[in-house]
Parts: sequence; C-alpha cells; structure tokens
Amino acid sequence: MKLDEIKTKPKSGDERLNLHDNLLQYNLIDFWRWSASDLLSNATRGILAEFIVGTAIGMPKNNVRAEWDDYDLKTQEGIKIEVKSAAFIQSWEQNKFSSISFNIKPGKARDLVTGKRTAICKRHADIYVFCLLKHKEKSTIDPLKLEQWEFYVVPTSTINKYGIEQSKIGLNPVRKMVKPVGYSDLNETIKKSLAIK
Repeated sequence: MKLDEIKTKPKSGDERLNLHDNLLQYNLIDFWRWSASDLLSNATRGILAEFIVGTAIGMPKNNVRAEWDDYDLKTQEGIKIEVKSAAFIQSWEQNKFSSISFNIKPGKARDLVTGKRTAICKRHADIYVFCLLKHKEKSTIDPLKLEQWEFYVVPTSTINKYGIEQSKIGLNPVRKMVKPVGYSDLNETIKKSLAIK
C-alpha cells in the first residue's frame, strides 16, 4: 500500500487513554487542549493557518491533516497549496515585533517509480498562501478572529522567479508580488491565482 493511500480516520476527542483495556480519566481532547491551546506558538499557528485556508477552500470537515505530504492542501479544482504563516506577536516576551519572513525552501522531488525522494529540489505546490497574523496588540490578539489575518496568494512560478534556491522570503518582496486579501476573498483569489503571471 502506498503512503498516499493510507487515510487516517478523524478522532472525536472522546477517545481515552487506556492501559490493558482499562480506561484512564484522560481523553484525547485533554491532549489537544494541553498541546495545542497556545495558538500564538509558531508550530501551532502554522497548523492553524493551514486549517484556516482549508476552511476557506471548503475542505471537508472529516479531513485529517497529512503532515508529510508534498504540499499542505488541494482544492476541489486540483490546485495544490503550500501554506506558510508568520506573526508580529509571539507567545514569548518581546521587546519589539517579530520580523516577518516565510519559508519557501524547495523540497526534494519524489521518484515517480519508487516514490523515494531524490536529490533534485523543487517546489511541489501550484501556489503559496502566506498567512500573516497582522494584529499588533498582545492584549487583544486572537488567531481565531479571521479579521486579524491577511493572506497573500502567490503562484509558485512567481516564487521560482524570485529565486529557485531561496529558502526564505520577507514580507516586502511578497507585497511587491501581490496584494493581501481577507478571509472572505481567499477562496476566489486562490482559484484565480494561476492566471496571474
């Protein structure tokens, strides 16, 4: 069975830890609460950004995130999307706002016959969606408030022109490529993105 054929079933959160079939008092939602409540942490915010873009494109609710795929999401039209996030405010103590940059490092290509990674590097997605949590007040920041985000939809061909081997891109170069959109316009912008040259 190929890796892309293995589908994880979504969990409800009610599943409990057990030891030799003896249920413990802790369930899966306790783990989620413990591990993913800090939405400002870089790792969790990045996964939340993927989820937000997924909701914008109408991702089915029963989808389960595939962590090691060549891209993060795929639209119903077949557009492959890589999602990257950044924020001015972090969960740690800051003296100034964080500088904004996004990871655009190419991944290794997959051999079509064996499925193994090769030394050749390429970007696998059709577009990148750079998600910026733009809110700058720590006391009122809430990544679940979608108006606190802005989204930059950039075709991979445009990023490749910026630099095929570049591993990061700053906010100013991204803003020179495209204008930001809000959540309400994100799906339509993604659909139209590949017409942008």
